[in-house]
Amino acid sequence: MVIVGAGDGALSPEVTHISWGRLEAGGRVFKDARLYPGGAREWDWNETGTRHEPGIRPADVEELLARGARVVVLSRGFYGRLRVMPETLELLARRGVRAHVLRTEEAVRLYNELRRKEPAGALVHTTC
Repeated sequence: MVIVGAGDGALSPEVTHISWGRLEAGGRVFKDARLYPGGAREWDWNETGTRHEPGIRPADVEELLARGARVVVLSRGFYGRLRVMPETLELLARRGVRAHVLRTEEAVRLYNELRRKEPAGALVHTTC
């Protein structure tokens, strides 16, 4: 596991480029990314067993919460094929964390706005 940056009070990294299969943030290039206050790393679906269906799992957002995210943006891919498990949204609600579920381009746009205002986290899927 490679973690780029980390730290209390740090801004979440800005996404400087997004295209099919490629995201640039925090000076690094990713296929899929976990973004959180102070850092970013590759979002490897194999770590939690994530698949398009049933979708983003509660375990996928745990790291974002542990690193201080108070708002989370979940990207469903460019075509919206990636789902989000209801349990994931329930976990975020129980923890008092606002969640936004959007297609990739809109998700990145919102995340870049939110990261300037509050501790933000995102899971960004750069394909389907």
